Amino acid sequence: MLFGHGRRPFAVVLQCSPERNGSCWQWFRRLHFQGKIAMSQPVRYVPSVEQIQPDEAETIAALEEQFERILDTTSKDYDHAVRSVHAKGHGIARGRLTIADDLSPELAQGLFAAPGAYEAILRFSTNAGDVLDDSVRLPRGVAIKIFGVEGERLPGSEGDTTQDFILVNSPAFAAPDATKFLGNLKLLAATTDKAETGKKMLSAVLRTFESALEAVGTQSAMLSSLGGAKPVHPLGATYFSQTPFRYGDYIAKFQLAPVSAIKDFAEETINATGRPDAIREAMNELLASQGGVWELRVQLCTDLGTMPVEDSTVAWDEDVSPFRTVATLSVEPQRAWIYGESEKEENELAFAPWHGLAAHQPLGGINRARRGPYKFSADYRAKFNGCPIHESRVLADVGV
Repeated sequence: MLFGHGRRPFAVVLQCSPERNGSCWQWFRRLHFQGKIAMSQPVRYVPSVEQIQPDEAETIAALEEQFERILDTTSKDYDHAVRSVHAKGHGIARGRLTIADDLSPELAQGLFAAPGAYEAILRFSTNAGDVLDDSVRLPRGVAIKIFGVEGERLPGSEGDTTQDFILVNSPAFAAPDATKFLGNLKLLAATTDKAETGKKMLSAVLRTFESALEAVGTQSAMLSSLGGAKPVHPLGATYFSQTPFRYGDYIAKFQLAPVSAIKDFAEETINATGRPDAIREAMNELLASQGGVWELRVQLCTDLGTMPVEDSTVAWDEDVSPFRTVATLSVEPQRAWIYGESEKEENELAFAPWHGLAAHQPLGGINRARRGPYKFSADYRAKFNGCPIHESRVLADVGV
């Protein structure tokens, strides 16, 4: 059997006589559940790991309708089209992704198959579809675009050479499937453009409930998404893909974790009282002074029963399959938000889970539900703003 928490698995040979098989198995289970060893044989990807629902196409069409409802509302308010989710950007940073050397075979897959370095751009945001005062406490997000990535592409991104990753500072998604995702989006659409004072009050109440859950070691993805999230510093947060992806021959989730001095800000909160753009201010101060370094990690699926592909509300057990480092993302000291420049970059950039290599195909109902609406949102912004969205081939072309 193969086990291991690090990059490389190690072998354990159980030599038991027939009469001692039971005690040997009990010994193994005791070690396993104490976290001393972990199963490391990953599940191989086959198309049948996905289970498409009969009414999925209709649900996705309804999602696009809700995206359009949000976009129509916000575009009228701002006389400018913003994203239908994660509308407010707090910082845009330019950096470099370096693939780790000597990865074990199960980790050396897709983009990470060989050592190398790539230009990258990151966009930090919160998840609402309207541009809110930062005192409304919402989950943080980071979208990453990697440049110069060659290989077989996902449908719709043929001819491009970029790979996108979209992550949020919570390991689990707020909805298990496309139908529940639609229900949540309807709620978001219904509250878009409502009085901001009411949102601030609701956020304060939800934060009280969420704090109580955190005090006993748990949390609610739903309360956080509605405005009860802890107002953490975006640069100190750890981010998760939440949904699974194909990882070459295998299946995985992604994580982005700070490893330089910015990790000391993991529990740092931002007081936004009377400061509508407090997060941009905090991002500028910290990123300009020290930059940042993150590890991009993957968590391989080792059991489809306990690590489901179709239910993204389930956080995969890290004791059974830990996140393992495959690359380092480095950002030199720089300003995170430059008024008059960052807005132009915001208009030009679009991020989507379905933009990238076929080796990293998004999996599961939530990811399938994102495909059409994300493209619809980007096309809507481009048309309304009169600013075509192009996939730049090199980082230097962004914002030019």
